[in-house]
Amino acid sequence: MNFIKKNTVGILLCILISALATFISGLEIGSFSLEIIGAPVMSILMGMILSLVMPTLAESSLMKDGIKFTSKKILQWAVIILGFSLDLNTILKVGGKSLPVIISTISVSLITALVLMKILKINRKTACLIGVGSSICGGSAIAATAPVIDADDEDVAQSISVIFLFNVLAGLIFPQFGHAIGLGSEGFAIFAGTAVNDTSSVTATASTAEGIYGVEGILSSAVTVKLTRTLAIIPITLVLAVYRTRKAKKSGGQANNFSIKKIFPFFILFFILASVITTVVGAMPESAFTDLYNNHFVTSAKWLAKFFISMAMCAVGLNTNIVKLVRNGRKPILLGFCCWAMITAVSVGVQLATGIFYTNL
Repeated sequence: MNFIKKNTVGILLCILISALATFISGLEIGSFSLEIIGAPVMSILMGMILSLVMPTLAESSLMKDGIKFTSKKILQWAVIILGFSLDLNTILKVGGKSLPVIISTISVSLITALVLMKILKINRKTACLIGVGSSICGGSAIAATAPVIDADDEDVAQSISVIFLFNVLAGLIFPQFGHAIGLGSEGFAIFAGTAVNDTSSVTATASTAEGIYGVEGILSSAVTVKLTRTLAIIPITLVLAVYRTRKAKKSGGQANNFSIKKIFPFFILFFILASVITTVVGAMPESAFTDLYNNHFVTSAKWLAKFFISMAMCAVGLNTNIVKLVRNGRKPILLGFCCWAMITAVSVGVQLATGIFYTNL
């Protein structure tokens, strides 16, 4: 009862803003679709604007606990539910051709983030989130990684803002760029799936490309490549979790209050379990149950995970000082640009080296 009293109003505020953001992100302004921005980014922007207008809102006794619960626990639930959208066998089978490009782009982005973090002296957690967000799947990867490395709301907001900027640029530039340099329709699908961050932006970019190329199938292929790339969340978050746990144990292992249970993000294991369940069901013979699971439960899980991420991003926005964020944004933006540029160059380069570049669907 005390939990309901403390958290309800703050959670309801995040639900309301997330619902509004979800609606707005589905609108079109002329020929420009707001889908390229996506509901999670829209939510964090709305939260930051509301925080600017009402700076004490997130700290009020009525809102504080619910907003904090949403930014931490709801975010973890979102990642767990996201696991149900990943059928590991299907993704690897269909997306196997793109694996060399995916592995190369993820590697170069993480290395770029690590090197520039040291050169530019950027906050370690912000650099990690930008590197992971750029290389894997934008907001979802940031959502999964933030609790693992114990990033605060400003780290998350800074990273999401940088990813958002280059998502929009990719959606506007990449369809014409890919066609101009001679990428085949399949080559562009792999390019979009590896060089654009969030799924919503991949969808928008690939949809535009279908019109330019006059070919159907680019969208579905690009999304499959993107989902294959999303699998990298699992090993990367596990490695980060083990690293953080070992580091904490080494520095505080002698303390009586040290507990691996408090340090290790067990929600990642539930995320993996959810993926395994979907994989097992996907391998079963077709039946009324598998049809219900694959076509209804998984679809609902995808929607709910995205909505929960939007709620969490709203809570992050409400806890973020947008003035400070803009003032400190130059180095993270430079880092994001370098990761984005390297991913773009490597995606095109590996496709040229493997012969995918000119292939068509």
